[in-house]
Amino acid sequence: MIGDRKVDVFFDEVMLGHDPQVDLPFIPSRVEKHVRTILQELDFKWSYPEHPGRLSAIKTYLDENPIQGIHLTSGASATYKQLSRVHTTSYLDHIFSLAGKSAWLDSDTTAVSPDSIKAAIAAAGNAIAAVESVVNKKSKSAFALVRPPGHHAEPVRARGFCLLNNVAVAAAHAQAKLNCERILIVDWDAHHGNGTQEIFWADPDVLFFDTHCAAPFYPGSGHLDEVGAGLGEGYTINVPLPEAAGDIAIEKAFREILLPAVERFKPDLVLVSAGFDPHHNDMAMNMTYNGFKVLTRIVQDIADQYCDGRLALVLEGGYNLTSLSRGVHAVLEVLAGGDVPELLECGVKEVTEAAEFHRTAFIDDD
Repeated sequence: MIGDRKVDVFFDEVMLGHDPQVDLPFIPSRVEKHVRTILQELDFKWSYPEHPGRLSAIKTYLDENPIQGIHLTSGASATYKQLSRVHTTSYLDHIFSLAGKSAWLDSDTTAVSPDSIKAAIAAAGNAIAAVESVVNKKSKSAFALVRPPGHHAEPVRARGFCLLNNVAVAAAHAQAKLNCERILIVDWDAHHGNGTQEIFWADPDVLFFDTHCAAPFYPGSGHLDEVGAGLGEGYTINVPLPEAAGDIAIEKAFREILLPAVERFKPDLVLVSAGFDPHHNDMAMNMTYNGFKVLTRIVQDIADQYCDGRLALVLEGGYNLTSLSRGVHAVLEVLAGGDVPELLECGVKEVTEAAEFHRTAFIDDD
């Protein structure tokens, strides 16, 4: 029965202000010239994929299809000190200097518009608020619906539409202020969370588990042998997969790789970089809504078993508006206490039903 668990969903319209328009003039720079050259060579008109419509679509779908037990709220923007736990001050100073401006930040076509910095610090702040909600027992679980996304943002560099690493900022806040000693970060976005990996590369108190499309799929990192270094060696777990992997393979990775690692690690907080580009509508990793439900139940069970249910999800990618909004809805249904279906090999259910139909028809004909 949906609705027996209270879920805080964090959303702030300030984040809609991040809206780079590629046809408008940007601050002149070598990066801007390089990006312009790339865009001019394309055979079609390119628009910025990480646009305000992503959050608007999610919000509209949730309004039209309400889930009992979901509480919509918002958090404060992140402070400079909170951000500086994972980003260098020189990088933050540069980012903050871009407030009110339009600029290209890298050749991955990561850009900012005049209100982007306000949106980015609001995104990081709402990720923090989601963690505080579950740690302080204001909610059983929480989902921060934020943008721009964060898991590609490195300590000194913006990448892949990401300006500030929201989930890393939230994790570092939990370590510094909420007495969380062992944090599990699960990243199920189709793209490898290179920034999150770099930030916690040598930290034995953060277990980073990432399923993603294997290189050369963007950003080209996340190889099997990338396992951390120093005291953090073994606390980074990458599971690179083929683009057509699908629900069954990803569930297998969670059950056979993540769960044994968690049994040894015993986290006291679970965070998820929740991207919805693994859905087959985004043409990467071939997942379904039921697949997202199963992954949600797995991380929910981990949180219930090891850390009194403390589970917070932070939105990452997902660019098909239909699968993004419905995928988020599917996850929230599970967080609120909804049922989770058993996954079947793609097409098996349909073939079974067809076989039964034809068998019955054949018997009736006799």
